Amino acid sequence: MWQTRALMSTQLQSLQTLVVRQRIRMMVNQYEVHAAGPDGSEAGMVAFAQQKRMAFKEQVTLYTDDTKQQPVLGFKARKVMDLGSAYDVTDATGAPIGVFRKDFKRSLLRSTWIVEQPGLPAATGQERSQLVAILRRFAESLSWLPYHFDFVFEADQPAFSVVKKWGLRDRYVVTIHDPRLDRRMVIAMAVGLDALQGR
Repeated sequence: MWQTRALMSTQLQSLQTLVVRQRIRMMVNQYEVHAAGPDGSEAGMVAFAQQKRMAFKEQVTLYTDDTKQQPVLGFKARKVMDLGSAYDVTDATGAPIGVFRKDFKRSLLRSTWIVEQPGLPAATGQERSQLVAILRRFAESLSWLPYHFDFVFEADQPAFSVVKKWGLRDRYVVTIHDPRLDRRMVIAMAVGLDALQGR
């Protein structure tokens, strides 16, 4: 089991582009995370997540696939129903990987998230378009507009980006710009952007 996890972690860390796709279900949110092929197509699932809707304390576990037999990582809110709560990201054994949190004050007009990974400066991600951010907030009929996040370190050094694509189902293309980023942290934040965005 340890060798399998170590091999998967090495393969996951080599990926530069991921595709996150939401499955449409009645009582839960489900997400598939795929490696991306050279043409941008889905090239194999690397993680599967399921989130119960209206949970009092957000907790999401990601597995290698939808059989949910082997966990890869997870994230959990530190506080119950706290709009500014931090989310601890852990590996399959429960060991900490990092933290992400929403900057509630800055998110009133433009959603802003902070990602913290040990050994790296914090990465701040904001909605790319101020106009789209305002339209989504104040025009309910336009809440479906796709949104994009660019995460940067200090001095605007690119970290990673999450781009939502047009379509009936939520689908995101995640591009990792900095090879030092733990891909598990990036996956947790990408899933969190969809699962927690309305919080």
